[in-house]
Amino acid sequence: MSHLLFTPWTQRSVTLRNRIIVSPMCQYSTPDGVAGDWHMVHLGSRAVGGAGLVMAEASSVSPEGRISPQDLGIWNDQQAAALAPIVQFIKKQGAVTAIQIAHAGRKASTQAPFAGGAPIAPDAEQGWQPYGPSPLPFSPSHSVPKAMATQDLEKVRKDFVAAAWRALEAGFEVLELHMAHGYLLHSFLSPVSNQREDAYGGSLENRMRLPLEITDAVRAVWPEHLPLWVRISATDWVPGGWDLEQSTILAGHLKEKGVDVIDCSSGGMTPDAIIPAGPGFQTPFAQHIRAKVGIPTVAVGLITQAMQAEHILVTEQADGIALARELLRNPYWPLHAAHELGVDLNWPEQYDRAKLR
Repeated sequence: MSHLLFTPWTQRSVTLRNRIIVSPMCQYSTPDGVAGDWHMVHLGSRAVGGAGLVMAEASSVSPEGRISPQDLGIWNDQQAAALAPIVQFIKKQGAVTAIQIAHAGRKASTQAPFAGGAPIAPDAEQGWQPYGPSPLPFSPSHSVPKAMATQDLEKVRKDFVAAAWRALEAGFEVLELHMAHGYLLHSFLSPVSNQREDAYGGSLENRMRLPLEITDAVRAVWPEHLPLWVRISATDWVPGGWDLEQSTILAGHLKEKGVDVIDCSSGGMTPDAIIPAGPGFQTPFAQHIRAKVGIPTVAVGLITQAMQAEHILVTEQADGIALARELLRNPYWPLHAAHELGVDLNWPEQYDRAKLR
């Protein structure tokens, strides 16, 4: 029996073996931003587990763009070289490799969540100065970000381009720009965090300017035959903030600039947003943007069941399904889902099917 969840998905020259995507999940497990054994096992096991696309976590384009001192980075050649063998292992398992490149903006310089997640002051050991569109901290306990000047904007554009080049050198086949969860590019989009009075603030056109400039610059160096994705927060869940209407307009511009897929998440702009989380709660955003803009979308957020994922695809709410926590709990979720749906994957001999029942 055929099911959409296990049908191939082609974007430009790249074909995923199924529609299951390992969502980028920060691991806070690297010294100096350099991937190692943890990432080989974390990402590699999910490729072995049958996912169609395995995306490495938000990888900072600069030291000041990290969320925590333990973030994965891609701002130097050593970091790119460390990712290359992981990329090759994932490919050997039949999965497509992807990486999300990011800048934390005003949410930078914090402890890892499992160390408490508290902000680290710029003058403290392991701390640094966060940047943002305006001098508005994420929370009362966060440091006030430095409002980015012209030279800062130029630097961050160049940092994203350099990160894209390194991702290509490491062998990644799909690149995702992080414009979600309150980090730098999302903070330029949202009027909650962007109160600039220059060409990068105020109107929607101005607030979109930096994210779209970076998209242009990255698409110009990311090869034409390889897909470019963008993750957005479709809404801030805050009155007067970034919302689905503005996201739809942004998605239209991104499509025009050569973006292939919109990865639809939400939230992250303020610590006190009231988010109505529940099974598939963000899927309507993917459905809306897909229908209104005519661009493929990925649904993400509390998708845990095979039939739930299949239903999202069959009803044309999205083109791909991204899983995060569920794949942390079970790296072999795709294999279990195939068994549940009655799909014969022609699994390798090392899989004992009886153990999956």
